[in-house]
Amino acid sequence: MGIFDSGVGGISVLKHIRARLPAEDLLYCADSANAPYGCRSPEFICERSMAIAQFLVVRGAKALVVACNTATAAAIATLRQKFDLPIIGMEPAVKPAVAATKTGVIGVLATAGTLKSAKFAGLLESYAGEAEIITQGCPGLVELIEACQLAGDKTADLLKKYMAPLLEAGADTIVLGCTHYPFVRPLISEIAGDGVTLIDTGAAVARQLERRLRDEGLLASAGGNGRVSFFSNLVDEPARQVVENLWGEPVEHLESMPV
Repeated sequence: MGIFDSGVGGISVLKHIRARLPAEDLLYCADSANAPYGCRSPEFICERSMAIAQFLVVRGAKALVVACNTATAAAIATLRQKFDLPIIGMEPAVKPAVAATKTGVIGVLATAGTLKSAKFAGLLESYAGEAEIITQGCPGLVELIEACQLAGDKTADLLKKYMAPLLEAGADTIVLGCTHYPFVRPLISEIAGDGVTLIDTGAAVARQLERRLRDEGLLASAGGNGRVSFFSNLVDEPARQVVENLWGEPVEHLESMPV
């Protein structure tokens, strides 16, 4: 199984996949040298996604998870045309947020690339209904998470700045529209306060992946213990420490990704 993101944020999705499918061998690619994707052009993101997908397929991936909202918006259609295997993408959880809100006001924290995409516009058109959707780009947040600055004044101040318009408008539901953001969920929750629901899509993606593998007859036999391997184009000691901190345990296999 191949999972990739612009950097280490997709590890939040990898955790859900590992918990749900412990028998599967998982390959995770972090394109940290090019993170964040949110400020990159769609053409660049598509090119990177194709290269990383090819890297994973050559190494035996039987399915791909694009664990990045921005890459999903820019590249998933092209990936599905190129590769004949299950490909699961990410999208901000607008539909469940609309079901959860009581005030009718929903905030979406995401990268600029996700918020500008046609895919996100389509989500709003399909699911927003009468809800008021307030979007907020978060420049600089991914970079802090890539540096494993998950708490502290710098991260808190940035989040307070970005969340203020959502909370002032009365949002009672906030969508974490980037796979990096669940790593600062405790801080977001603290700033938002009681009564604000936070929604991300990692668990839903893991469930969808399981369904697709079952439908295709690709599920690993139950009872096994799959191997988790990490690849990155940044593999120095600080990068290893970030991966291990976010993964939550020592990482045995961290190799260079030569693409």
